[in-house]
Amino acid sequence: MVVLGIDPGITNLGLGVVEQVGQKARMLHGEVVRTLHTDPAPKRVGRLYQAVYEAAVRFKPVAIAVEEQFFYRQNELAYKVGWAMGAVLVVADQQGIPLYGYGPPKVKQALVGYGHADKTQVAYMVRAILNLPTTPKPTHLADALAIALTHCFFSRMTGLAPLS
Repeated sequence: MVVLGIDPGITNLGLGVVEQVGQKARMLHGEVVRTLHTDPAPKRVGRLYQAVYEAAVRFKPVAIAVEEQFFYRQNELAYKVGWAMGAVLVVADQQGIPLYGYGPPKVKQALVGYGHADKTQVAYMVRAILNLPTTPKPTHLADALAIALTHCFFSRMTGLAPLS
């Protein structure tokens, strides 16, 4: 099973592709797609769309997993992350790939076994599970890989429904 994990952001979008065969998982691809805050919104969203589209076409994932983010009193940030999510949603629709969302506590629970683990513990587990020589950096990449691994973990459960 190949899963495309996304840590959505308009300035830094983490993109990680994980393949799981049996109990083993490996990283097929990882990158952080960066846009400039000085560029107009259409150019920024277009850049994110292109990167997600290229990963979807190249790796043919069976699912796209995104980090569901919750913003409290950060309307502008939520609005701009929405731009990034829009690019991901279009790719998922065009390619016919189901989209799943996981909040930070679910990711931490799946990888560390504790829903209140810190980011360094999650990044360490990403490194260990994927048998990487170093911890993925920056954090956007580690988060994208963690989200893909979370979907691999939860996909074994029945009743998993895509985002609607």
